[in-house]
Amino acid sequence: MFRRREPVPFAFLAEADRFRSNVTPPPRERASVGQIAGRWLLGLTIVAGLVGSLVVGMPALSTDTGAQTQQSQASQGR
Repeated sequence: MFRRREPVPFAFLAEADRFRSNVTPPPRERASVGQIAGRWLLGLTIVAGLVGSLVVGMPALSTDTGAQTQQSQASQGR
């Protein structure tokens, strides 16, 4: 492997590809029952909000093709 001839201020960075740590990180802490329930509740609230906004917004998105259009009295000349 190619080695650098010029001095490097941080020699450990220059040889980082050979470095292996023998220190293992601590195991991840398991989530408690309350944290899991809170995550589920937050997800359920977000999904319910999206579904509710879709249900409320559907009448505004629908077009009435079979219904007769309403005209104001001013347009009828009365």
